[in-house]
Amino acid sequence: MTDMEYGDLWREGLWRNNPALVQLLGLCPLLAVTGTAINGLGLGMATTLVLLVSNVTVSLVRHLVRPEIRIPVFVLVIASAVTAVELGMKAWFHDLHAILGIFIPLIVTNCAIIGRAESFASRHGPVPALVDGLAMGMGFTAVLVTLGMMREALGHGTLFQQAHLMFGSGAEWLTVTLVEDYNGVLVAILPPGAFLGMGLIIAVKNVVDARTRGRRKAARVVPAAALDGQGAAP
Repeated sequence: MTDMEYGDLWREGLWRNNPALVQLLGLCPLLAVTGTAINGLGLGMATTLVLLVSNVTVSLVRHLVRPEIRIPVFVLVIASAVTAVELGMKAWFHDLHAILGIFIPLIVTNCAIIGRAESFASRHGPVPALVDGLAMGMGFTAVLVTLGMMREALGHGTLFQQAHLMFGSGAEWLTVTLVEDYNGVLVAILPPGAFLGMGLIIAVKNVVDARTRGRRKAARVVPAAALDGQGAAP
């Protein structure tokens, strides 16, 4: 693949075909755990790691697996990666693992992961598959963290609360108190708040995309009009 094609992979994962904002995949854990930014970051990193391992493994074995049994094999690969990530989090991030709970093993059922294995990794080499997994995982993580920050700021008046769960006791300074003695907006930390926040993020993306398309269309019209003017001149 060329550098331009790798650039397209990054743009697809981070923005144009973001698994959470465009494909609307993996919304169950996304909406459930984003009560704080750290919770979102923890699940996002775990999902990204599973995407990387599963994409590369599927790419390596794609010529060895018969088409009739490829989906069960892909699910087995993903389940193995999720089990390894879960055991790792239980060993090194025990408190965060306890908070995220069932949503770590449920990464197995994340349609974004099986979708990338089937649609991309099974058709490309290990390096493009790795880049695709990293781009899609980082795009998914960015949405998790953004939604977590919005809900945490409105619900608790803080940012990166309990940062020590992920970065150790030395990272407690990362916690920012936005408003002292803040009573909080209850709906922000409840499930309806997750839906409202997600809808707002999707709306912002659609507005940005519409304005970008408008500028590109205008940029194409101006040169064409200039050429017509030159052709009409005596």
